[in-house]
Amino acid sequence: MAFDLILRGGHVIDPSQKLDGVCDVAFSDGKVAKVGKNLKASPTTDVRDVSGYIVSPGLIDLHTHVYWGGTSIGIDAEEFCKMSGVTTAVDTGSAGPGNFAGFRKHVIEPSQVRILAYLHVSHAGIYAFSNRIMVGESEEMRLMNPIDAVKVAEANRDVIVGIKVRVGAHASGTSGIAPLNIALQVAEETGMPLMAHIDHPPPSYEEVLDMLRPGDVLTHCFRPFPNSPATVQGTVKPAVWDARKRGVIFDIGHGKGSFAFKTARAMLANGFPPDTISSDVHSICIEGPAFDQVTTMSKFLMLGMPLAEVIERSTVNAAMALKRPELGSLKPGSVGDATLLSVRQGKFDYVDTTGEHLIGDRKIFSEGVVIAGKWWHPKRSSRFKKQAV
Repeated sequence: MAFDLILRGGHVIDPSQKLDGVCDVAFSDGKVAKVGKNLKASPTTDVRDVSGYIVSPGLIDLHTHVYWGGTSIGIDAEEFCKMSGVTTAVDTGSAGPGNFAGFRKHVIEPSQVRILAYLHVSHAGIYAFSNRIMVGESEEMRLMNPIDAVKVAEANRDVIVGIKVRVGAHASGTSGIAPLNIALQVAEETGMPLMAHIDHPPPSYEEVLDMLRPGDVLTHCFRPFPNSPATVQGTVKPAVWDARKRGVIFDIGHGKGSFAFKTARAMLANGFPPDTISSDVHSICIEGPAFDQVTTMSKFLMLGMPLAEVIERSTVNAAMALKRPELGSLKPGSVGDATLLSVRQGKFDYVDTTGEHLIGDRKIFSEGVVIAGKWWHPKRSSRFKKQAV
């Protein structure tokens, strides 16, 4: 087989195959073709020397907002990829059934970076979220649109991976947990998983968890008080353990106000890591405290999680949550996406959403990506010059 592209001599970390060592990765026809030592190139193969860098499956950010231009919180997915090495951005409820068609036509389809979406059960998604205007879309029950949400989800199964709802004092106000009930009906009708946002009570963290099914995702899972999963004594609440046992997925969703070092330290100390690490990047947290996916990943590296486990929670675990096993892996036949990473030494100031700072000595950086089997390296491309065959 003639390969289109070979990444030569990188340190491959692919938790889906338990790979952690130096080898080559080859791509052909938009897919991963082979992983091994000294893979043979043809005269037409694009060969890139990536020795000294980490090669991982293309990073998946399970919680983003990339309806750029369609909502006030949307960022540009391709620019985000350049910064953060994310080859699959999962938009979580920016659009609802009333405006998903525009999101698909004007953002998802033209994007080189893969965009998947959780469809909001609210008619217009997250439509009033900015530094000046903050209206919880789930508070207005007249906006709940389960019938059209089912129709839109069924018609767009190639890109819609689940149903999204936001509940909590900020998101659902006096409507409380009722929007979650409606969203669960949509999820049941379509056979799709649900992603639930939780902020300040009411409802409580436990009330939301108790309603979630195996395969559903609780995002903002390491929130600060109130509605933290940890007790004041630093233990994990029983309802949290129970939810994990029955298959609820715990996603970080850092964002502007939803991740605390104090909570993370307690959860990790009790042997309760998140299932997935995501940034919840949007227009009012991209300049801090979330910044991007690799910064969010770096925070867990500094909290003591091994690098391979950090990558696992941003690749294969996220792919399993999406029910897209072709993603998040460098197995032959998988989607031909890869991310080039480095871990640099230095002094780095990390901040959570409560204002607590953590000074770390390492940070993960994105150095480039492969998308659909092609070298797609937006920055410092001269560093990885094409080799002569």
